[in-house]
Amino acid sequence: MLPDFFEFYNPTKVVYEAGVATDLKPELDIIGIKKYFIVSDHVINNLGFVQKVADGLAEAGCEVTGVYLEVKQDARLNDVKLCLAQAQASGAEGLISIGGGSVIDTAKAVNILLSEGGDLVDDYSGAHTLTRPLKPHVVIPTTAGTGSEVTMISVIYDEDNKEKLAFVDKFLLPNLAVLDPEMTLSLPPKLTAATGMDALTHAVEAYVGTQNSPVSDAFAEGAIRLIMQHLVNATKDGSDVEARGGQLIAATMAGIAFSHSMVGCIHGMAHATGALYRVPHGVANGILLPFGLEYNFDEIAEKLARLAPVMGEDCCGLSDEEAARLVIAAIRKLSGQLNELGALPLRLRDVGVPEDGLAAIAEGAVNDGSSFYNPREVDAEELLPYLQNAY
Repeated sequence: MLPDFFEFYNPTKVVYEAGVATDLKPELDIIGIKKYFIVSDHVINNLGFVQKVADGLAEAGCEVTGVYLEVKQDARLNDVKLCLAQAQASGAEGLISIGGGSVIDTAKAVNILLSEGGDLVDDYSGAHTLTRPLKPHVVIPTTAGTGSEVTMISVIYDEDNKEKLAFVDKFLLPNLAVLDPEMTLSLPPKLTAATGMDALTHAVEAYVGTQNSPVSDAFAEGAIRLIMQHLVNATKDGSDVEARGGQLIAATMAGIAFSHSMVGCIHGMAHATGALYRVPHGVANGILLPFGLEYNFDEIAEKLARLAPVMGEDCCGLSDEEAARLVIAAIRKLSGQLNELGALPLRLRDVGVPEDGLAAIAEGAVNDGSSFYNPREVDAEELLPYLQNAY
């Protein structure tokens, strides 16, 4: 059944090619500014990626006004403040972020304040608080998971209050997303698996979410198909450029999908798990995905069943309920393969979550904005048994 209404908005230009991250002159000429501030982290810098991009910028006639490398796991409010001060002092006209979701989300938040001033939390919390475009932002992802290069969301960790804050606005969408599989070749197996499961969670939640549309479904299905084809190979052999490219494209497609149809209680649980117990977001999603689908099962079985052939499962002659359970089994099989490679834990107990902390995660999920879009009303008491199953 078609929705009564939906909208699709994706102004971010996406370019894909091995090696393109160091040869961006045609795209930078279109953007039209010359002074860029780079946001990245020490790992990416030590791999030489920041210098390679900087050299490419110089060849394109652009100037790097400064570099911020202190981004840590999860974008943090303090990093935003420190990075902003350096970017302002440098005279930057725009930003280039080189890294994973934490780096990209930090740059998005910095861009709000670099462009508009004010206080991030007091003035821009919530959704759609901006009234005009921000300074140009070019994103070069070095992981294949968050899809932040094509989303209107920035998630920032508030260390003082131990909570993740979501800033949502169409003006947070980057101008340019540069998909270069060579930038992901050095990603370790554990990060490859975790970010891949993050992308899968984005796509699956987008597909069964309350805001889905035929357009978001098409992107979600494409992402899921690519992940099922390439994630294990990318985890096994990081030098497999085709597998890396498939994962990178999948993450972007999943990002486009969930940016339009949103995510649900799986992300709500993952956000709470990360905020309370510092579990990396992709790892938390990878663990919680099948259990969240089981929580929502009665509301999503008919739609979820359609993913069985997308995941390569034979569902001929099966009922919707049987096919939907086949999808969940396929996800568990994929997680199991990654676990056998030593790349993905399967239980919350394996990542340091205490059993007596599950109730707090359930409460956190209820209060998370993602859960507003969940197909089933999120109730902490009803959600807790599924977290216990995940433990």
